[in-house]
Amino acid sequence: MRSRLVRPQDFVWVAAFAVLAATSQYHGTREMSLLFAFAAVQVAEPKIPALATTRGRVLWTLLKLALVYLLIGFTGGLTSRYWVVLLLPVVSAATALGLVASLIFASLASISYLSFLAFVDWRYYTIDSPEISEIILRVVLFVMVGNLAATLAEELRMQSESSRRTAMQLAEANVQLRNATEAVRRSDRLAALGQLSAGLAHELRNPLGTIRASAEMLGRTVSGENEIAREVTGFISSEVDRANSLITRFLQFARPLELKLAPADLAHVLDRSIAEAAREAPGIAIYKNYAPEIPPFPFDAELVERIFYNLVLNAAQATPAGGAVTVKTRAAAGTAEIAVIDRGSGIDPKNLDSIFNPFFTTKPQGVGLGLAIVSKIVDEHGGKITVESDPGKGSIFRVLLPMTLKTQN
Repeated sequence: MRSRLVRPQDFVWVAAFAVLAATSQYHGTREMSLLFAFAAVQVAEPKIPALATTRGRVLWTLLKLALVYLLIGFTGGLTSRYWVVLLLPVVSAATALGLVASLIFASLASISYLSFLAFVDWRYYTIDSPEISEIILRVVLFVMVGNLAATLAEELRMQSESSRRTAMQLAEANVQLRNATEAVRRSDRLAALGQLSAGLAHELRNPLGTIRASAEMLGRTVSGENEIAREVTGFISSEVDRANSLITRFLQFARPLELKLAPADLAHVLDRSIAEAAREAPGIAIYKNYAPEIPPFPFDAELVERIFYNLVLNAAQATPAGGAVTVKTRAAAGTAEIAVIDRGSGIDPKNLDSIFNPFFTTKPQGVGLGLAIVSKIVDEHGGKITVESDPGKGSIFRVLLPMTLKTQN
């Protein structure tokens, strides 16, 4: 259905044709049947989906023209009061099909009306100048009304298209505003948590160093027979090392990045990232689909390598054994777009807005800094990272890096 089943306009059409029928001089069966048929055609027109096509509209307008022609023919021809109804198919063509169609149907309406001259018995009737002027006026009126309706319809279509474009631009601007707002929030959170991490890491490293040194000294003084004490001192040392490793990651996240920009080949950097990640995920196939048109451009090769090591490793870890991960590149509007695609478990929609937040993780042994650091590196390059995910079907991480020297401060 193209519209509601019953519209207010339907009652107007029915009332108008009812008045025509009630004021008829003849009330003949043919006249009433044609009036009823024309009313049904007008009411049904906006409710038939097939009429949304140009062909459907043309055929429907021809049907209306045929019904009016028959109605005029059965009610007096040139003298029929229904000649004005010929304007309806002309206006329909003008509003639905445009100026050219309105001129064509105005011509058809004129030819249809003038064709009744052939049915006049010229042995008994003559047409004087006033009648000729009236006929010409009616023919010209078909063209004038069709042209006016086509002009108004075209202006309405232009306004509608302008409104549609404006609505699309507003929707796009709204999405960009939401993304920018979220990026500002994330930057604020990163800054606050970075400061906290830096201060906390500094305060923790000294006591941890003391604990490890004490554990080593204790291990050297414990007798060889005390296996439990030796085991405990070993646990202390290993846990201190793990805590130190975690603190190192905190500091990597907290410290401002100093990009070392230099022209580099993105494909070579991706190859190194993939090779390193592949060593930690031997059961996963990693396919490369690089665009040859991406030239060397300035970026920090070491940091970008870290980006894709994390993304490829995450994708491999989310992929079942025997599965595959694809790394695909392409050039897009002055940026290099790199997509890391997996067909793994996907990401729960409720977590999509949080995965780049520091300390957010769904892994039992995870810290939640990997993607936060990735996001920070991308931001420092003036780039953008997005994710699309379908739970149970996989995820696509897209990184866009500008192929210029412009970076964010």
